[in-house]
Amino acid sequence: MPSVLERVQLSESEVRRRIKAGTFPKPIKLSTRAIGFVSSEIDAWIDSLTTRGGI
Repeated sequence: MPSVLERVQLSESEVRRRIKAGTFPKPIKLSTRAIGFVSSEIDAWIDSLTTRGGI
């Protein structure tokens, strides 16, 4: 999560809100207490923001 937060420049609570709303890529469960994200999905999400005009 820390590297994703750094890339997208959003707070963790905002990322979690967007995941819940379905407007951010869903995380992958790595263990009972860890999640990860597919880098290409984060890249595509960032690219879609530039197309739409911002966060």
